[in-house]
Amino acid sequence: MEKLQNAMNTPIVVFLPKSEDCIMAFAGINYSGNFYSPIDTNMPIERIKLILENLQPKLVVTSGSFIQKCQDMGFSQDDIIEMEDVAEAENLIGPGYQKTIDTDPAYVLYTSGSTGTPKGVCISHRSIIDYIDWAVETYGVTSDDIIANQAPFYFDNSVFDIYLMMTTGAKLVITPESLFMFPAKLMEFLAEEKVTQIFWVPSVLNMVANMDALQNPEELSLKRILFAGEVMHNKQLNYWRNKLPNTMYVNMYGPTEITVDCTYYIVDREFADDEPLPIGIPCKNTDVLVIDKDNQLVKKQGNIGELCVRGSSLALGYWNNPEKTADAFIQNPLQHNYPEKIYRTGDLVYYNARGEIMYSCRKDNQIKHMGYRIELGEIETAAAGMTEVKSCCAVYDNDKPEIVLFYVSDEEIELKQFRVYLQKRLPKYMIPTRYIFQKEFPMNQNGKIDRLKLKAI
Repeated sequence: MEKLQNAMNTPIVVFLPKSEDCIMAFAGINYSGNFYSPIDTNMPIERIKLILENLQPKLVVTSGSFIQKCQDMGFSQDDIIEMEDVAEAENLIGPGYQKTIDTDPAYVLYTSGSTGTPKGVCISHRSIIDYIDWAVETYGVTSDDIIANQAPFYFDNSVFDIYLMMTTGAKLVITPESLFMFPAKLMEFLAEEKVTQIFWVPSVLNMVANMDALQNPEELSLKRILFAGEVMHNKQLNYWRNKLPNTMYVNMYGPTEITVDCTYYIVDREFADDEPLPIGIPCKNTDVLVIDKDNQLVKKQGNIGELCVRGSSLALGYWNNPEKTADAFIQNPLQHNYPEKIYRTGDLVYYNARGEIMYSCRKDNQIKHMGYRIELGEIETAAAGMTEVKSCCAVYDNDKPEIVLFYVSDEEIELKQFRVYLQKRLPKYMIPTRYIFQKEFPMNQNGKIDRLKLKAI
């Protein structure tokens, strides 16, 4: 293990199911002066290989049951660290953190990429520290809190849970994944564990509301309910607020590239079921710029612009991908006197009469589904690889919500054939729900596939 003793700022993969072992691995890797990149153990091997080709990790931390899969991924036995052996190892790693500075990378999380290749978002220690310091100050989290984790550890929402626990000494409960299919049992679990805080994607909260699973709200100890990752509708939120009127509700917003969240809104007034919820105001030490197509600052109420972010929350960039980094992390067009990077989120927003930021829509072909940010182009790239598919187009049905794949081929393809093919290439949350056969695609005036007409179908 000499590699670890001498390495600094080196990528190390964590290939483990969600567990306390994962968190220990994250901490150990950072302690060694290196950074971690968690990979879903259920991810198709083809996609894992794309990630590893980009990341070029030196080592992988895993468990005995995944040794063979790690070898299939290209790791030699010398490159594999088994968690079962770590407790007995002596001098496995040196305390490299003594040489770490706050702008060194802490982790790389991979998100969907439009060309079919995932992008590795590289986050520094400083970004995490600023984010968590803001969260502790804003929400008053203490060692008495009990946090129930929902987000997978390869999804950036988990950063909030993990590092709040580390910073405050709060208890972190890893909620069994199976419970999220049974809302009533999920609520019983929260009651039994005396959970005081959750930070979940709206899909889970909506399921509880839609199935009227809060039958015994008096048994819950929830002080704070935070949500992010997709739009939270007030119809379902009002259900929660009626059942638990003394709980704090917070709508948080932010892409992975700005360290989980850059704006927040503590729900402080009543909303009708059909009203949109604000995404609020910037987090501490973060500045949000709403910029129009002419690169001018939007100030007037109701005018739409792209939400851009500056501050210490910004990622270092995309790992080993300077072209994509240059496209997304640009010089602030409002500042010409010194170098200052801002991140263009691709989200269109506007200010309401209260000066709160309101989310409008995406400006590109990217969606948020089940809390994950997905490039529809990556789905199209995977599906286009099928021999029978001549052309394809993925669209998002916001009403369902679900991903729909339209395709052109000589004849209709069986649903099972599609799903078997895509399951080997895409994570489960990216696999379309519906597949619609077309003899040809409608085209717009620019000669491109008319996505609006397909969505109308």
